[in-house]
Amino acid sequence: MTIAQAQAQVDAWITTTGVRYFNELTNLGILMEEVGELSRLMVRTYGEQSFKPSDQGKVLADEMADVLWVLICLANQTGVNLTEALQKNFDKKNIRDALRHKENNKLKK
Repeated sequence: MTIAQAQAQVDAWITTTGVRYFNELTNLGILMEEVGELSRLMVRTYGEQSFKPSDQGKVLADEMADVLWVLICLANQTGVNLTEALQKNFDKKNIRDALRHKENNKLKK
């Protein structure tokens, strides 16, 4: 599935099964909640905190998918094409990295 397909599928689900989008600020709060759930699982799986009974049955991939779902909802609501946005972000990072590499080479000379 491409990012564009994911955006279309989420929109189709929201407008048919889910009925409507929550407003943008509500979805932002939900996104923070989902990131918190992902964080909780990560620190218990890879960090030093111990699992609690409420953490049992939680799956990392599912928590990541929840974050992605709400992020896609926000993108759809605000007119953001995530494919284009991600490509522009790669371009920005590549340009920044090329400039950093060029500066490092100047310093070595």
